[in-house]
Order: sequence, then C-alpha cells, then structure tokens
Amino acid sequence: MNIGIIYGGRSGEHEISLISAAAIARGISKENNIVLIGITKNGKWYLQDKSEFDRICKDKNAALTISEDPAKLVNIIPGAKKDSFVVAGKSLELDLVFPALHGTYGEDGTIQGLFEMADLPYVGCTHISSALTMDKEKTKMIWQAAGLPVVPYVCMKRFVMMDSVLYDAFLDETEKELGYPMFVKPCCAGSSNGAAKAKDRRELCYNLMEAFLWDDKVLIEKSINAREIECSVTGNSVTFPADSDEEAVTAYIPGEIAPTHTFYDFDAKYNDPDGAKLLIPAELSENDLEKIRKTACAAYKVLDATGLARVDFFIDKDTKAVYLNEINTMPGFTTISMFPKMCEAAGLDFESLTNLLIEEALKRYEAKTKLSTSR
Repeated sequence: MNIGIIYGGRSGEHEISLISAAAIARGISKENNIVLIGITKNGKWYLQDKSEFDRICKDKNAALTISEDPAKLVNIIPGAKKDSFVVAGKSLELDLVFPALHGTYGEDGTIQGLFEMADLPYVGCTHISSALTMDKEKTKMIWQAAGLPVVPYVCMKRFVMMDSVLYDAFLDETEKELGYPMFVKPCCAGSSNGAAKAKDRRELCYNLMEAFLWDDKVLIEKSINAREIECSVTGNSVTFPADSDEEAVTAYIPGEIAPTHTFYDFDAKYNDPDGAKLLIPAELSENDLEKIRKTACAAYKVLDATGLARVDFFIDKDTKAVYLNEINTMPGFTTISMFPKMCEAAGLDFESLTNLLIEEALKRYEAKTKLSTSR
C-alpha cells in the first residue's frame, strides 16, 4: 500500500511535525511504501526523494527535512481518489494519507476537508470534528452542554480588544468572575503557543496582546492548583460496530505531566529535556484512573472524534475535582511524546499503533463510500 505522510506546514508547530512525521514514517510496517510530502512554512507542497526516508530510517533520532525542488511541486486533483496527488503530470497513486501535521492548517479541519474533496482515506478526525476540537472555546461549550466538567473561562474576541471601553469593562468582569492568577491561551493554536499565566492586570494585558498574535479569539481561564493528567484515545466514535475491535473507542493508561517549569509550556514540551517528568501510569488510584478513562471516552465521543486524540485533564490538588482541559486530535509522536508512550504502556507498541490508525482510516472510508451523496 502506498501511504503518503504529509508533514511540516504553515504552523507554529512546523518543527515538531518534522520530528513526529519521522517517527511515524519509521514506525509504519515495512510492507508499505512510504511517500513523503513536505509542506513549507509558506504553504508549498513538495514530494521528497526516497533518500530522505532512507536517511531517517538509519537514525532513529533524525527529524525530516523539506527539499524544495520546483520539479517536484505537488498538485491536487479533486475527486481523483488515489490519483488525486500529482507531480510533474504523474500520479503518486496514494492509497491513504497520514497527515503528521500539528496545529493550524493541519489539525483544524482545513487539510481534512481537502482529503474529503480528493476522496482519499486519511488518518485522524474528520474535517468537522477537527475544526471543533481545534477551537478551545467551542470544545468547552460542547463539553459543558454534555454535562462534562471544564475549568471556568471566558472568551475575548478581537473586536473587544480593539475598543478601549469594551476592553476595560471586559477585564473588570473577568477579574470579578475568575480572579487572579489566570491563564491566557489563543483559542485555535497548539503546543502552548501564545499561552501564558497572568498574576495581575499588567501581565494579563501583555499576555492578551501576545495571544492575539496567534488568533482572533483568546481564552482566559481560572488558574487552579492542578495536576496535569493525559489520556490517549483511539477509535471511531460515530460508526464503531460491536463486532469490530479495530473501530471500538479505547482509552489507554492515563499518564501524568509533572512540569519543572511554571507550567507545561512550549519550552518544557519540546526544548528542555528536563522540562517535565512523564509518569505512566499517573499516580492515581485504580478507581480514579478508570474515571479518567471513562471521561476521556465521553469527551472524545461527544465531539464525534475518530482515529485518535489525546484528552488532557486537570485534577485540582486542593479539592480533588477533575476538569477536562483540552483535546488534541493529532498529538505529538516524538520520542518523548505522551500519546504513543501511554499506548505502549497499555501493550500497544508503536508499529501496532500506526497499523491500527491506518486500519481505522480505511474502515471509515469504506463505510463512507456506502453513503448516498445524490438522488
């Protein structure tokens, strides 16, 4: 089977994608043919030489690079199925696409919509659930409507930021409602890009300006004295039949992030090897671990997630209350990433994990081809 791995992208997580994609490419069963497609930071798609795959296979720590050969620009023909991706007039004959892309233009439904138009099977959530889960405000609204617990929050939109009267009134109400300290996050960015903690109004105003560089909506959350718990989930939450183990929704062994930084920021996640301790399983009772797993499945299902996701939680150290934090539908696949580590702790090794995700994608595509699209 020809599997296209797409990586890079117009995202603040471009460099992380280069590492995740390399791990995924090395982890896919060798009976498949890997086709590497790199997306530059300005959004151009290039087919990579076979030598790039051979290079990363020789070094388990190597990250992918992107060679920008004008003769290998990738073009897309909507509706052409396995012939949708074309280079220099020749089809790449892809049977499936694995988008190893994080954040904007990779995890937000945009590229998933492109795969839908191309009529190709792809790994991960659909365009609709990807768009929903990328938006932290909309995700929280859906979880709240389903009766799931979330951290108290407010959302500021850019038009408020641009009006000094509205802005001051909004901050007054936010301070009354949430109190300091608070966390500020762009609604639609990942890897903690633009996220910061504010302990007073001066820091809040500064952090808001930084966050608005990443998005037109910014989430402001009450800061709680929390433990950070994560849980890997796979499966098709929409069509999973009782007789198919591959498409059942499964939550794996929850893990705990114990950051050595003020919080689990971008630097702690990717740059500082001592930025956090990863504890798998999380140091919780079996009853609490099961509660996390069940809540993770509920959070995944209500968003119609498919393929995979990492569901993140806070546990208040003072009250022991459990809160959903966010969901990542294309979590990191680096050597230190929690998603594959939690799956491995449950007995699902890296190659088995990638094979499962590929099988799920093919089954979902097969099921969708049976739906009516016209009369």
